[in-house]
Amino acid sequence: MSLQPFITLYRYALEPIAPFSWFGINVCSIELVAALRLCTILRQTKEDLYAKHQRRSSDKPALVEERSFLRDACTSLTIKFGGEAIIGSLLAVPPSFVLSGVSPGVYIAAQAIVEYIPVIPSMSLSTELPLSIVDGFTRALLLCSLTPKPVITHASPVIASSPWTLLLSSLVIANGGFFITSMFSFLEPTPLTLTTPAAIKPYGWTATDLWCAPFITGLYALLTHAQPFWAELHSVISTVLGNTGDKVGPMDPEAARALCALILAGMFSTRTAKNYGLVWKRSVAEKIKIQ
Repeated sequence: MSLQPFITLYRYALEPIAPFSWFGINVCSIELVAALRLCTILRQTKEDLYAKHQRRSSDKPALVEERSFLRDACTSLTIKFGGEAIIGSLLAVPPSFVLSGVSPGVYIAAQAIVEYIPVIPSMSLSTELPLSIVDGFTRALLLCSLTPKPVITHASPVIASSPWTLLLSSLVIANGGFFITSMFSFLEPTPLTLTTPAAIKPYGWTATDLWCAPFITGLYALLTHAQPFWAELHSVISTVLGNTGDKVGPMDPEAARALCALILAGMFSTRTAKNYGLVWKRSVAEKIKIQ
């Protein structure tokens, strides 16, 4: 299958768009889509948690805190930049939101737009399945283009060549913000409370969002030879598979990113199909019981 259509799509989606470009502000369409998608999911999640909270508290008055726009905006910004802030402090690299206020401004504006829409449909198979493809492309941009750069261009040769640092950075940048908001119950209708994040609850590690980050970043690094380790590993894998000819060369970064986007779109589509019953599944407990 040719990846050229997807490469062209990415190039178009990364071009600055008007009216922002008129004022020299670099905002691209894929960033706007990602911001609106995130804020929409957060509103749907908040409304779902509120409904569940009301059902649990049907026999007694429910302790509900009045929502504020500032809390909702902080939730979006924490999810977007929380992991980056953690890794930035560890690598002594200033996070992007410290160097420019454009991206935080985009997410705050997206939050305002989504909050003032009168009604947003709840998540369902018909809405989430096509949007899973969009999620694959926006997530691939994060994991293939934005996450590796501060590591492989780091001033320290040890950090720049460390595959462990690369994979750890991907894991934290993609999931750190969700971990923080889950731990402090940002999305719950109640006041902020400390609780166990979903990622470290039983079987939380099986969540696609958690493990796909280092997997996709590692795959991209393997294909593009982002670090010496990955170039050597690619050569070893090629030899094991029977290639005894010339040394394996790196894949074009844009083509590798497009391939990773297709893989992510497949992962997210499969997750959506399972979550909404399109694909038959059994719980782990049922499997253990049968075995």
